[in-house]
Amino acid sequence: MPYEFLDDIATADIAFRAWGKDLEELFIASGDAAINIMVENLEAITLNQTRTFNLENDALDLLLFNFLQELVYYKDSELLMLRPQQVNIKENHIQESLIYTLTAVTKGERLDPLRHHQRVDVKAVTLHRFQLKKTNDGWTAMVILDI
Repeated sequence: MPYEFLDDIATADIAFRAWGKDLEELFIASGDAAINIMVENLEAITLNQTRTFNLENDALDLLLFNFLQELVYYKDSELLMLRPQQVNIKENHIQESLIYTLTAVTKGERLDPLRHHQRVDVKAVTLHRFQLKKTNDGWTAMVILDI
């Protein structure tokens, strides 16, 4: 489990730290952490529905923010608990700007209260203390979710 929940960071919200050897691994770990905050057992989520989405941003941290918000969006709009399966991030140089593009393949299923023991309902990802950093071992992120 390449993430941990942080008890002493946010009083009324939930925080986690995730890590990965590269950005793709970090994004997948962050996505699983966000879903794991909502559902106790990730393994109870059957991977029978697929959603693919594309995002872009000129800042990597905001790309991660948007990625996590997309998972919350699917939970709210379609009651889908989606786990990231594949994430590809590319740098695109457009004129004199650098744009990061993300393509994510997620899989999961509709929330089933009989099989998915719910913890809390995540309303949104917050920018409060949001952090994405390159480290000697790869990448790390700290995220606070509004519940």
